[in-house]
Parts: sequence; structure tokens; C-alpha cells
Amino acid sequence: MVDTNQILVVEDETTQRIMLVEYLARQGFRVTGVPDGAAMRRALQRGEPDLVLLDLGLPGEDGHSLARYLREQHPKVAVIMVTAAGSTVDRIIGLETGADDYIPKPFEPRELLARIRSVLRRAVPAATQPTGPRVAMGRRTLDLEHRVLLDAEGSEERLTASEFELLRLFAENPNKPLNREWLLEATSHREAEAFDRAIDLRITRLRKKIEVDPSHPDAIRTVRGVGYVFVPPGA
Repeated sequence: MVDTNQILVVEDETTQRIMLVEYLARQGFRVTGVPDGAAMRRALQRGEPDLVLLDLGLPGEDGHSLARYLREQHPKVAVIMVTAAGSTVDRIIGLETGADDYIPKPFEPRELLARIRSVLRRAVPAATQPTGPRVAMGRRTLDLEHRVLLDAEGSEERLTASEFELLRLFAENPNKPLNREWLLEATSHREAEAFDRAIDLRITRLRKKIEVDPSHPDAIRTVRGVGYVFVPPGA
């Protein structure tokens, strides 16, 4: 049975690209492979995939630049970055640009498949919503049904799958300190590594979107030695 999800593989190394396309196709996905950013943009013009598997080490326009383009122009598309083994800097920059997850080379195909399915699950709206269709968060309101942030004038700002999942967890647990490692596992379905700033970087991005003053956060507060706590307005 063919999966309804479509994946775009952006990988310049021909053998690796063909291997990934064939493997993911065998898992039931609709898959297209392209070698660079120009080909990626042309593919996006023909239609948005559900997920882009994006190699960072591309010639010409690198993966970081392409990730920023995807987040700005195609915010509904989930992004998994493929980074060099042990490249902490690449992972940090990738998460800062809005990637939903990352996987270092070399990787086991089964691990990649698990990451892809996890990100795609988070991108699908839940059948039931917490507390109500909208939750006030700082200067914005989280619309749980449409998975967007709203400002006072009703203008929408799209969220990545990982950003929405994180805000949803906070909405479900107001005034409750949430452990950093638990948040990572709950939103990425993987355990924290020895040096993993994924949650901290996502919190930084979200604070810029919802806080009146991101440098002095009031909605999502740091709990030293634990993690973070969501404090609803007026609480």
C-alpha cells in the first residue's frame, strides 16, 4: 500500500540519493530525489511534499540557506537535516533555522525511518485538542485546530511541527515545570544526547514569537535545573 506522505530527498551524492529514494519508496512513501537547491526549488513549484530530507553539505547553496528558505516560504513542510557525524555546530544551526529534527551521517536506515515517521506524526493535527481551540500565550494566541499563532489583529504565523508540538505540551500543562529531557523525548521521540540543545533552541525561537520581551520571558519561563514552565497571562 502506498503511503499518502510525500518526501523530497535533497542529496548531491548520486549513489546516496538513489539509495535513500529506493529505500523510502519500499517503505510506502512517495519519494523524489534532487541533487541541489535549484532542483529543490523547481520541485517545490510543482507541489509541496510533506517532508524534506535535507543534506547540509550541498555544493553552492548549502543546506542552512535552503532550510531558512523552506521555513520562510514553505512553513508547512517538515524538515529533517542530515548532518556530518559529530558536527554539533551544524546541528545547532540547523535547529536554529527551524529544522524539525536532524540525523548524523552515517545512519541506520531504520533510525532514519523512525525519525521520519515521528516528524510526520507530529505534523498531523491531533484528533482531540487540549483545554479548548485557542490558548493565550504571551502576546499571541495558539490556535490548536489550525496549528498557528494569532496576534491581536488576527494575523496568522505558521508553526513548524516541532514548534506546535512543544506549544501544545505547554498548553496541556500550564504552571507545571516540565523537564527538558522529557520535552525532547515527547516532541522528538528520542532520548537526549550528551550535548543536545534542541529544546533550548526551539524555546528561543518560540519566545521570539510569543513574548513581549524575549530577553525577559514571561510566558515560557526557565526553571533552573529542571526545564521550562508555561505561565498563562494573568496567572
